[in-house]
Order: sequence, then structure tokens, then C-alpha cells
Amino acid sequence: MSRKLEGKVAIVTGGSTGIGLATAIRFAKEGAHVYITGRRQAELDAAALAIGNNAIAVRVDSTKLEELDELFNEVKSQHGRVDVLFVNAGGGELRNLKDITEEHFDDTFDRNVKGVLFTVQKSLPLLSKGASIILTGSTAASGGTPDFSVYAASKAAVRSFARNWILDLKGQDIRVNCLTPGPIKTPGLVGLAGPDVAHQQGMLDHFASLIPMGRVGDPDEVARAALFLASDDSSFVNGSELFVDGGIAQI
Repeated sequence: MSRKLEGKVAIVTGGSTGIGLATAIRFAKEGAHVYITGRRQAELDAAALAIGNNAIAVRVDSTKLEELDELFNEVKSQHGRVDVLFVNAGGGELRNLKDITEEHFDDTFDRNVKGVLFTVQKSLPLLSKGASIILTGSTAASGGTPDFSVYAASKAAVRSFARNWILDLKGQDIRVNCLTPGPIKTPGLVGLAGPDVAHQQGMLDHFASLIPMGRVGDPDEVARAALFLASDDSSFVNGSELFVDGGIAQI
């Protein structure tokens, strides 16, 4: 049986942990040459070992345009093209409206909006015919969440990017879709509850009580949806938002 990404060149930003790492592992298993990026070298090195021989780790802060240039120059010199771009780097933290600072706003929008925009823009000269761009959204953008307004707004911008960029790229045989996870058990999610393990489990249990499937998701469940969007199985899927949320945003 042929693998769905055999010989493809894929980039997964924010690929050293959580959803990004799970997706990079699955892409590699499906035959892709995978570049992963992140800001912490130790985590990147460990992730590359977990992915295997098809992985190349490049330390990149996606908010710094010169580092994005270095990434794409390396990909160009080694492979000459990009077939799959999973723009996953980002993050956020809880902050009540009365406590939002300019620094908090700038950091969140730099990571989730600026970084996404310029990662995609700088990839354009390398994108192959039939390339797939996948943007990581969030169910936070579809409803209200206490203390999460800045993050939610930044992810709403990501969803809007997908809708508009398919028009900018019309006729170029490049697809752009938004992959929207719900609560997924990742270091990023549990970290919102702080270092206390009991608090972390309490938060996961609370999310599980809200989700129609009665549990939080696993990173590989998101990775399998990313594989669908990356592969030719989704060849006529463009500008869409694919929810992997156990139904929480659908009720």
C-alpha cells in the first residue's frame, strides 16, 4: 500500500511538542520529508529523534522574519520545494479583560497572526503545484471563553486568513484550509492550569464534561485530520474549517 505523502516535502512549524509533533510523526510515517521548527533547541532535538530519519529540526522563532528566511533558504537548498505547509506555531495564555497589557496583546498577535502571515508569504516561491497549506485555528474563535479574548481574537484572524488567501491564490493550484482543534491533551493546554497536577486534571475533567464525546482529544487525532488536509484525499477541499473538537463547537 502506498503512503499518502510519499516523497513529499512538509514543514510543520511549532513541531517540537503537542499537535505539531504528533503531526510531524504521522507525516513522516506517510513518507514525507519533514522539517520541524520551534524556539527551544533541546525540545527540537528530542522531537527529531522521535520522528526519525526523515526529520530535520530548524530553530525558528516565527515572529522573526529573518529566521523564516533562513528556514526557507535551507529548504530551498536541500529540496527546492514545499508540498505541505502546516502553520502550527503559536500559543496564548489566560488573561482577564481588566488585566490585558500591551505586551500580552503584542506577544499573542505576533505569535498567532504575524507569524502565520509571514510564514505563508515567505513559503510562496517554494510551494509546488497541488501544495496544501494548513493553518491551526481554535474552537476559542467560535465562541466565548473567560479570560481568553486576545487568544480567541487572534485565532479568528487565522480563520479569516484562510478564506481570503484562497482568493489571492486563485488558479495556482494551492489549497488553504484551517484545522481547528478543540481541547486536546497537550503540554500547551495543561500548562494553562499552572504546574499543579491536580489543577491540570481538574481543567481536563471540566473540558471533558462540556464535550459531547465525553473526553478531551489526543494529539494524534488532530494529526490524522491534518494528514487528510495534506494529502490528495482532500484535493477539492479549499478554504474550509475542519473541526477536530469532539463536538464542543457544534452545540
